Amino acid sequence: MLLLFLSIQSLEAQNDKMQQSPFIIKGFHLDLRVQVMTMGALKAFALRLNGLGINTLIMEWEATYPFEKHPLISNRYAYTKDEVIAFIKYCNDLGIDVIPLQQSFGHVEYILRNDRYKDLREDQKDFSQVCPLQTKQDSALFTDLYTELASTHTSKYIHIGGDETYLLGHDERCRLKAAKEGKSKLYIDYIRMLCNIVNRLGKTPVLWADIALKYPDAIKSLPKGTVFIDWNYGWDMNHFGDHKKLLESGYEIWGAPALRSSPDNYFLTRWEKHFKNIRDFVPAAAKLGYKGIVMTSWSTSGAYSAVFESEEDLTEEYAIRHVYPLSGFNMLIAAYTESIRSTQPLDIDSFVAGYCRERYGLGPEESARFWKALKTAPYEVVHGKVESRAMASVKQLLDSNRWALETLYDLHPSKNTGEFEHYRIMAGIRTNYLQFHCILEKVNAPEFTTAQTPGILQELKNLMINEEVVDMHFAELNKNFIYPAEIREETELRNIRPRLLYDRLSRTK
Repeated sequence: MLLLFLSIQSLEAQNDKMQQSPFIIKGFHLDLRVQVMTMGALKAFALRLNGLGINTLIMEWEATYPFEKHPLISNRYAYTKDEVIAFIKYCNDLGIDVIPLQQSFGHVEYILRNDRYKDLREDQKDFSQVCPLQTKQDSALFTDLYTELASTHTSKYIHIGGDETYLLGHDERCRLKAAKEGKSKLYIDYIRMLCNIVNRLGKTPVLWADIALKYPDAIKSLPKGTVFIDWNYGWDMNHFGDHKKLLESGYEIWGAPALRSSPDNYFLTRWEKHFKNIRDFVPAAAKLGYKGIVMTSWSTSGAYSAVFESEEDLTEEYAIRHVYPLSGFNMLIAAYTESIRSTQPLDIDSFVAGYCRERYGLGPEESARFWKALKTAPYEVVHGKVESRAMASVKQLLDSNRWALETLYDLHPSKNTGEFEHYRIMAGIRTNYLQFHCILEKVNAPEFTTAQTPGILQELKNLMINEEVVDMHFAELNKNFIYPAEIREETELRNIRPRLLYDRLSRTK
């Protein structure tokens, strides 16, 4: 039962009171690197987006796309070609254009992990990026991939990625070229090659703007018609480089806020940060004359931890950061779609109150408590320390989160209770996480000895019982959204640290 995809009709009715959207492209980005959605969930999600005014879906299929010439790229959650074609037709019939996103420079671990592509790596250990000087091999690979994507996608666009190429100029050949001609030459020459492949297929290339902003003087050498997506998750416009030069380049630009991004993970969602990002960047993009806006939603940061069988051979790679599934973020999706229907900044407090009233049947006082609970103490814990200007302790953070959890359970929505349950599960996961960090603080103290082990083991047992309860609720809520095997894997990764600590302390000789 996919209650989370029900339309928010009362919010849509406010459309009549708003000015016409300045954006031609009103998009949403789906990241399927982890937490692969079932096909039923994908179609329900597209239907809901259509009801909220979205006309473009950027699909980062990654290893879920069924490449035929390169079958090693696809993973066990890959859709069939018939499923992909049927999904695109379904979206097209709704009036949604489906743009494929194929990372082609950085963020290609899932390709380069295979020996077939090892010679394309910029680095043999950190194989996240292709070497841009392997022109013949790179061109052959991405011509194949783009050609297959073009055969199933009706969109005029292909998104080639191009962001976060942190290994640029890393290997010896690239280092020499960069020293002689500059890193900008390395980047732009390679991106131009990719754009030309897309153009030859009769498509228009789209790419992230962050690296291009570092080398703005070279941008104009890319093919005419190239589209840049300026992603901004709450920082200054010049965060990546001279923003003015991008605006003056003459290329079409789309903007992109985020509803899940760093430092979000399973144990932290910065709700207020994402609301403010929508409030501030969407009207800024409209004022700058951007032709499109695309909400990004990252299931992971794109950084991976590799497990090697030997010094050279890879066994597996794991995404370092996972976040709560997209099933729990209906409210932010609604905030985004409301914001792009207006030229005015989103009034966050008013929106949350209205959403709670219409979606959950909560009154003003209850809505205020709900919003306060979501915003409570959104701080990271790094090496046992709370990342906060307030100099808070982990125990204080835990106490604040327990209050938030109790508040969410004290509220009693009269409708859409399944959707509301996601907030409680997120808060429960965070409470368990902070409880574990309090335990870690004890065992890492200089005075900790084996005499205290029984008490710590009991605390860990209690924690693991709480985790099992949360895990059951998590599985029930997401059983139709992501695959059962993924639910099991996500649960195991989320809970691995307490279990490892328990095993270490309860060891027998």
